[in-house]
Amino acid sequence: MLKIPFTLTLGAAAAAVLTVAPLGAQEYRQAPQLAKMAEEGTLPPVAERLPDDPMVVAMDEIGDYGGDWRTAIVGGLDNSWLIRTIGYEHLVRWTPDWTGIIPNVAANVTASDDATEFTFDLRPGMKWSDGEPFGVDDIMFWYNDVLMNPDLTPSVPASFTAAGEPVTVTKVDEDTVSFKFAGPNGLFLRFLASVHGCGPTSYPKHYFETFHPTYNENLDSLVKDEGVSGWVDLFERKGGVQSCISSNPAFWQATEIPTLHPWAMATPYGDSSGQVVAERNPFYWKVDEEGRQLPYIDRVVYAALEDKQTLLLQVLNGDIDMMSRGFNTTDNRRVVVENEERGNYHLATKIAESGNVMALALNLTHKDPVKREIFNNKDFRIGLSHAINRQEISDIVYASQLKPRQLAPLPDSPFYDEEMAQQYAAYDVDKANEYLDKAGYGDRDGNGVRLGPDGKPISFVVEVADVFNNWPDTLELIKGYFQKVGIDMELRVIDRSLLVNRKTSNDHDAAVWGMVGGFDVFLSPVWYLPIDGVESAYGIPWAQYWNNPDQGQEPPEHVKKQFDLYRQIAATGDEAKQSELMKEILAIAKEQFYAIGIASNPDSYTVVKNNFHNVPDVYFDGWTYPDPAPLNPAAFWIGE
Repeated sequence: MLKIPFTLTLGAAAAAVLTVAPLGAQEYRQAPQLAKMAEEGTLPPVAERLPDDPMVVAMDEIGDYGGDWRTAIVGGLDNSWLIRTIGYEHLVRWTPDWTGIIPNVAANVTASDDATEFTFDLRPGMKWSDGEPFGVDDIMFWYNDVLMNPDLTPSVPASFTAAGEPVTVTKVDEDTVSFKFAGPNGLFLRFLASVHGCGPTSYPKHYFETFHPTYNENLDSLVKDEGVSGWVDLFERKGGVQSCISSNPAFWQATEIPTLHPWAMATPYGDSSGQVVAERNPFYWKVDEEGRQLPYIDRVVYAALEDKQTLLLQVLNGDIDMMSRGFNTTDNRRVVVENEERGNYHLATKIAESGNVMALALNLTHKDPVKREIFNNKDFRIGLSHAINRQEISDIVYASQLKPRQLAPLPDSPFYDEEMAQQYAAYDVDKANEYLDKAGYGDRDGNGVRLGPDGKPISFVVEVADVFNNWPDTLELIKGYFQKVGIDMELRVIDRSLLVNRKTSNDHDAAVWGMVGGFDVFLSPVWYLPIDGVESAYGIPWAQYWNNPDQGQEPPEHVKKQFDLYRQIAATGDEAKQSELMKEILAIAKEQFYAIGIASNPDSYTVVKNNFHNVPDVYFDGWTYPDPAPLNPAAFWIGE
């Protein structure tokens, strides 16, 4: 049996290193307001609120209790920042330096050598934020009544399946639960540590059973009283959806849902106060090395802002204690740095996980057979790539901070391939025209636009969501570059949700998005093989086929080969074998050149007030690694 390591030695830059070493028989301490409540009898003593073996968090500085962490959310339902700051307590978690996985909610994890069975030992005495016990029965509720309920989960996610069968979750005893697969699932622990692995620890049975027909025989009357269409609608509105809370805004819009997070919702998302507030969980199950219950900070207060400019002004005025979202663009870096002294803050560096600042995907599965033929012509895509003046884009849009590169793993990745990163990235108009002629589109109309196989001018629309201001600016330049080589490109800026709908309906000509997979090629390979029905914009129907062969479009043989290789990765627990298989996937992606990259993604930055502690000077920027969550924000503290 393979035992998951309990501790991991990390570099000095990695604050809030997590261990699972027990403290022993030392006296636990708590925040002053909780101590007062315990004295008054409105809370149990701290030792009774903690599990038998609370998780011990090692950190650079032992902190003090108190204060509000002032941060913000911008625009519509920005669940992401909530998840990143207060929503990451899974069975296992990433180490702060992203080099490994350690137990978290689980005190111990044991994996079989063939990666078919994973056993999790929970922490006896652990409690939800309302004081009710947390244990195996909660995980079994998630499994039996959410994951395996076809009304709530019509299709079990691939991460919870192997050999075509869903996982079998079994209660071993009151503190032990087993996940057993019909075949190897070599990526399972990676998935559980990622942002998407929250399902097993997000469903308090004592809360959700009220809204589930298996447990509430009077559910019909409750559905009627709530004015909803049915019990599924009610269940989702009360905060439960499929296998994870990350995509469900209702979780953040209710204050009654018990949680294992360090702070529990007090003022919900959408409240008229203009704030979202989360308050200290008195039953949080982690302590520092001196036995003081975490979190240190009393409350996390999110200003609900309408626009990013208002957020930037709050940053410059020193009204944000710690944040790395919404304002931290390349364009804003100079003014943010210039105001460090006035705002009494400093910047921490976030190493970009993203392998490219922008991925341009032509729709290789286009409904129009003519455009599909054009886009699938690799010489056509190579010609477009050579037509792009990436250095000029860097100089004009990104203050000369970027380097031209394609969609490929980053230099620090063990899968880095310099040739893959630089192929077809050189700006060369003559070579661009040569490839476009070679593609068979040498004839032009009276306006100089190349003619397609149907004799009509080649014209297509690139759709972009209004998420990052520099994407439309970049595409305006690209439009001009394409025009110089006889290709008519139109730019359409649309709402993010509309773009998602158009991509999933396969109605787009081309689309752009940020690239993931710079480091995390195993969980985020969507630009190397089409497995994501939203992000793999060059082949959404192929991704739909991957998820369900009865849907989407049957892909070409090279894509099927990648699918088979990716299945083999999941089917082994041998990391060396997984790496060799991933190299084969990347080699096919390199040869096929599915989509066009622009330039390296610059490292981002975080604003940190000078009295806000335990945020490292350098850490990772990712989504499967949902920064800053793996740093353990419960260890952040506010001093003088």
